[in-house]
Amino acid sequence: MRKMLKVTKNIFFIFIAIIIFVAIAVFILHNYQKGKESSLISEGTSSVDFNNKEINVYTEGSGEDTYVFMSGSGIAAPVYELKGLYSKFAKENKIAVIERAGYGYSDVFHDDRDIDTILEQSRKSLMESGNKPPYFLVPHSISGIEAIYWAQKYPSEVKGIIALDIGLPHQYVTHKMGMVDSLTVRGVNILTKMGLHRLVPSAVYNPEVIRQSFLSDHEKEIYKALSYKQFFNDDMEQELLQSYSNGKKSVNLAIPKETPILFLDAIADENKDSKYTKQKNEDYEEFAQKLLKADVIKLKGTHSIYLYAPDEIYDLAMEFIK
Repeated sequence: MRKMLKVTKNIFFIFIAIIIFVAIAVFILHNYQKGKESSLISEGTSSVDFNNKEINVYTEGSGEDTYVFMSGSGIAAPVYELKGLYSKFAKENKIAVIERAGYGYSDVFHDDRDIDTILEQSRKSLMESGNKPPYFLVPHSISGIEAIYWAQKYPSEVKGIIALDIGLPHQYVTHKMGMVDSLTVRGVNILTKMGLHRLVPSAVYNPEVIRQSFLSDHEKEIYKALSYKQFFNDDMEQELLQSYSNGKKSVNLAIPKETPILFLDAIADENKDSKYTKQKNEDYEEFAQKLLKADVIKLKGTHSIYLYAPDEIYDLAMEFIK
């Protein structure tokens, strides 16, 4: 019996040693690859300074209206991932892609990601990069909190919102992140610092972006490099952990009933009959009924709907605005 325990203990320590060795090897590989990839990543197009940290704003096109594209959580390289959609708008309009702290070419700020902080950074970055309000906001996913809060606090700056499968503020309050989810978010952040995300590329960047042709081969390599560099950093972690308190700040204000909002509800075939999908659509419809001008339209596709229906999104947005 004693011999068996000794063998088991030895196996356990060998197993732990192997895990530590692999973790160190992956960490070294990750930092080596980051060094190689750094030559691919140039500076952003219009960086705005915040006490020696910068936020990047990409601007393209011209026109009377400015459409501000706001990425969802964890979209590490928004300027590249959203290009298939914003290029449609840029043909006849001015567009701006705001890369929040921790995203794309922007620095990681290591702050608490409070919604007021995020919003003021966005407003200053846009105005100092030459993009004056009012704007049409085009948020995706978690950016729905910021877009609606923006319309609540500064209604004169928001002409309308084209909501791409957004999360509504009250949804983040109603479905508060539990202990398991919080620990998962913190755990993924730690694993990312160790470089273990290198082993799961499909979780780091969207393979659909690579499959499609709206990026050049060189841009695809930059997209991958930026994604590996920024994936699930401290700012992205805090953004999720603060989603409840940020959503609550918006819920405590009056609904921006004078702001026109087009809700584009992404529905994947495999989830069309799920309880979550039906509830999401009901939430959109309920919110829309409280606005003076709003519409809810279902689009076939996954949550990253901007990759699957860019032409349809553009046509629906133009029709709604007219």
